[in-house]
Amino acid sequence: VPTAGQISFNGQGLMKMPTHRIIAAGIARTFQSIRLFKDLSVLDNVRIAHYAQVKYGPLAAFIRTKGFVEEEKNIKEHSLALLRIFNLERYVNTLGKNLPYGEQRRLEIARALATRPRLLLLDEPAAGMNPGEIALLMELIQRIRQEFKLTIVLIEHQMRVVMGICERIKVLDFGETIAEGKPTEIQNDPRVLEAYLGKEE
Repeated sequence: VPTAGQISFNGQGLMKMPTHRIIAAGIARTFQSIRLFKDLSVLDNVRIAHYAQVKYGPLAAFIRTKGFVEEEKNIKEHSLALLRIFNLERYVNTLGKNLPYGEQRRLEIARALATRPRLLLLDEPAAGMNPGEIALLMELIQRIRQEFKLTIVLIEHQMRVVMGICERIKVLDFGETIAEGKPTEIQNDPRVLEAYLGKEE
């Protein structure tokens, strides 16, 4: 089992890089366990993700300069646009903790997109969802990939999701790569079938 390695993005090593610099490098992620600001509104959950990139400083915010007002207007408009994409606009003033589970999952992805990433990491986004929510999620992932022209790395155990939306798949077994290729290649790979379905005695 591998115990060491390196992670780099566009030639930059990420292993010791703090989170704010990873975001600035163009990487955003969601988590397997939902991490919303549960006592903030849906709109504020998305708005807050923009603040790693704002150009104004504390003084400009305090005296409400023209630049501050303009940037805040743009942040709100961008946040609302993302909420519309994820069918969350009707929940604008709802607290994060009061959203249904499937909507919380979608809100977390919308918040990640607010940082304008080039690479989006989704950690088991379909976990705990019902079939209808999964179908909607799959449509949304395909839409944002096309609209935002970004790369998506998906970690997922729901084979319906993996086979339905991934262009290339890497299969790990106890930390080691056992197969890599297109969905049709993975479906018929004997090592994958043995690892996930077992081997006949």
